Order: sequence, then structure tokens, then C-alpha cells
Amino acid sequence: MSSHNEPVQPTHFDAPDASPTQATPERGSAPASGVPSWVIPALVGLGVLAVIVVFWLPGKVSTPVANPETEPTNASATANSAAGSGSPSTMPSEEASPFLDAQMAKQRKAAQDMLGELLDVQEQLQLRGIEQWAGEEYASAIEFANQGDAFYKERKFSEAIASYEQALTGLLALEASIPAALEAQTEIARNAIEASDVEEATNALTRGELIEPGNPELAALAARAGKLPELIIAMEAASTAESAGNLATAQTKLTEATTIDPQHQFAGEELARVKAAYINQQFNDAMSDGYAALDESRYDSARSAFRRADGLQPGSSEAASALQEVAAAQTASRLAALQRDGDRYEANEQWQQAVDAYKKAAEIDTNIAFAREGLRRSESRARLDKQFRTAIAEPQRLSDLAVAETMEKLLGQAQRIQPRGKVLNDQINTLERLLQLANTSIAVTLKSDMETEVIVYKVARMGRFDKREMTLRPGTYTAVGTRNGYRDVRKEFKISHDSPPGVIVIACTESI
Repeated sequence: MSSHNEPVQPTHFDAPDASPTQATPERGSAPASGVPSWVIPALVGLGVLAVIVVFWLPGKVSTPVANPETEPTNASATANSAAGSGSPSTMPSEEASPFLDAQMAKQRKAAQDMLGELLDVQEQLQLRGIEQWAGEEYASAIEFANQGDAFYKERKFSEAIASYEQALTGLLALEASIPAALEAQTEIARNAIEASDVEEATNALTRGELIEPGNPELAALAARAGKLPELIIAMEAASTAESAGNLATAQTKLTEATTIDPQHQFAGEELARVKAAYINQQFNDAMSDGYAALDESRYDSARSAFRRADGLQPGSSEAASALQEVAAAQTASRLAALQRDGDRYEANEQWQQAVDAYKKAAEIDTNIAFAREGLRRSESRARLDKQFRTAIAEPQRLSDLAVAETMEKLLGQAQRIQPRGKVLNDQINTLERLLQLANTSIAVTLKSDMETEVIVYKVARMGRFDKREMTLRPGTYTAVGTRNGYRDVRKEFKISHDSPPGVIVIACTESI
């Protein structure tokens, strides 16, 4: 029986010797010297028939010539054994049939043809490394071929053909499975690369190269497999970094891995996972920073941190809620600060500053109670304060009777305010004194030349005079003198209790 690793070999089979049948005298016949005349022609006919059967008839039924390259091995030994066995189907005898011999020769030829095709398919499969990727199926097919050899050696050609046919069917099925086998080895290599199994990938690629040498997909996978050691180093470094909580380094290493082999799905999936985890870590850190700043009323820092978190996870409800918290907390803090400012300004009788603070609070929230009430208190006091400060800064305005009367009314209102602060008390006292002075007239002497018409604005038309005495309220006055043929004169003088004006001369002396 042939080895599974060796191709089926043809058996050399020798045809049995054929010789003319010797005539045997019949019982009771005459000796040769007295042979009947019909015997000799009969013997000649039998000889001719024997020659025809042995030499001419096998050629007509295409009895194959024994060929070591097309018949199973050890066929000669099988033939000799069969010849010596005395089997009626293999030994020539007096009862051998030309028809049966022809049938057997035809079957042997069919077996040899079947074997030739089988050997061709076997050779092609062995060139494709069949035993490396379908060893069991191949061995099973070869077993049928070996059984066919055994039948052939026993000259059981029908059984040999059946076994060869089973073997050929198996080998043809293996040949037909080559694309699927190639795809299977390709898939094994691909999966091994994904699993970072260098040995498995190399073995699968070797088997695939046997199946279809030069396959471009296998070449591409071989290039990827060659980069596996470098990729494995990067992946292991990423895993170590991630275990240590260093997601930034893990992401960097996984990025290197995907650069080494952009088609490595597992590396890509790991990069996506770690990248998401790193983003989540950064998001949580940003949120923690934001709340820490919020607790310390560092609103700008808190807002910046929460916006950073929102940038990491756009549309995050947590970040949006935190930003609203910052806005609300900052608004509340701002309002509280403005309320404190308003209270302080009121206490210090800085009424305009108090108005400004309460107005800012009202701009933030028009419904805030302290702002409305604070404005009601401070706006009237701010107007009064402004008027008092102006009157004190410009006391000469009190010389105007209308101004003085208005200020007296304001003083009456201020005196009714309770409680009053020191600033208001000082203002009231100062204005009372200024009003008293403003309402106390001062004697003034005017002198002219009896030719000049004199007018003191807002006081009276004085006419022509030489000297005139009059009393005026403290303040600044303007006197104008006119005379035909002379230039007008204009003189401004100030009257106060602290500095008497002296004699005021008004006369036109410059002719035109």
C-alpha cells in the first residue's frame, strides 16, 4: 500500500503468454500414420484461431501496453501471483473466452484512465500543499486510491475503478475547495493578526502561500504580520499606562499602534475606547475644578472650567446645569454685593452712590425688593444732597431772591427728616447761616457825574446822580452807565459781609 505522502503510481501488468493448443489424439483413433484426412485441417484451424485470440483480438479491444508510468506499482508481482493461483478468471485455459478477455482489457484500460486523471489532480493538490491544510480529507481520498491499487493487483478492475472514482471524487472536491481553503487561511491569518498571535498568523500565511502563491491579499496580510511585534509593544505600553491611570500616555501609545497598522481593528477599537475614557476623565476633572472655584466664589474660573467640560462633551446636561449654577450664584452674589454697597452708601449719606448701586441691582432683577425700596429712599435724598452741595459751593446764588426762597423750602423739608445723619445736619446748619447772610443787606455807595445814566441790573434804574446810598443783598452785581457822545461804561462788583465794596464810581468820561 502506498504512503499518503507519495502519489499513486501505475502498476506494470504483463499479459499472460499465449501458445497454440496442442491437439490431443482422441481415444480409439488411429496412429499418426493412419490419421484421418479431416484431422489435419482441424488442427490448422485451431492454431490460426489461437493466434487470432492471442495476438489480433487483444489489439482490437485496445489492450493497454504495460507501462510503469501508468499502472499501479508491483503489478508484475500481482500478475505472477495471480497466474500461479490457477484462478479461472486470470489463467488461460481450454475454456477461456475472447469476449471476457476483451471486457477485462477494457476495464483495465478504464481503470488506468481513471488513475491517470487521479494522478494529475493529486499532483496539483500536492503542489498546493494539500497535506498542510486538508490532511485528513486528503488521506481519506488516498486510502480509496490505495484500495483501488489492491483491487487492480487482484485484477478486479471494476472494483478498482470504483475505488479510484471515489478517490478522484474526493480529490476533485478538495480541488474545488481551494478558494474556500484559501479564504479560510486568509481569515485565520487575519484573526491571528487581530489577536496579535504572530505564530498563528505566520503559519496560516504559510499555508495560504502554498494554496495560492503570490496572492496579493496574503501579501498584504504578511506585511501587517511583519509589523505585529512593533504593534504589540505599543499595545502593551498602552495597557500599562492605562492600568496606572495615565490615559494620556495610553492614548498616545494606541495612536502609535494604529499608525503602525491602520487596519488593526482591535487597536482602533482600543484607541476609541481609551480616547473616550480620557475625554470622560478630563470632563470630570473640569467639572471638579469648576465646582471648587464656585465654592470659593471664583465665578470666572468656575465658568471657564464648566465651558471646558462642555467643549469635551458638547451638549452635556451636567455642564449646562453647572453653567446655570454659576450664573445664578454670580447674580445672587452681585445682588448681595450691591445691597451691601447701597446700605453702606446710605449709612455714609452718599446718596448718589446709593442710587447707582440700587439701579444696578434693578437692572439685574427688576423685581428685587431691596432695589425698589432703596431707590425710593435714596433718590429723593440724592436730589436734596445735590441741591444743598451746590448751594453751599455757590453761596452767591442765594443773593437771588427766588433761589433763596427755594432753598428755604428745602431746608424746611430737610429739618423734618428723621433720623438725620451728620452730613445732612452740617448741610442744614451751613445753609441756614448762608441764607441768613444772604438775607442781610449791606450798605453800598454809588458815585456818578450827574451826566451819566446809571442802571444796576436786577436792582433798579438809578438815573443821573452824584452820589447814592443803597442796601443790597450779598452777591455779584453789574452797573452800566450811558451818556450821549461818550462810550458806555460797565462795572461788575461783588458784595459780601466779609469784604465791604467801598465807593463804586460809574461815569462815562471817554468821548466818541
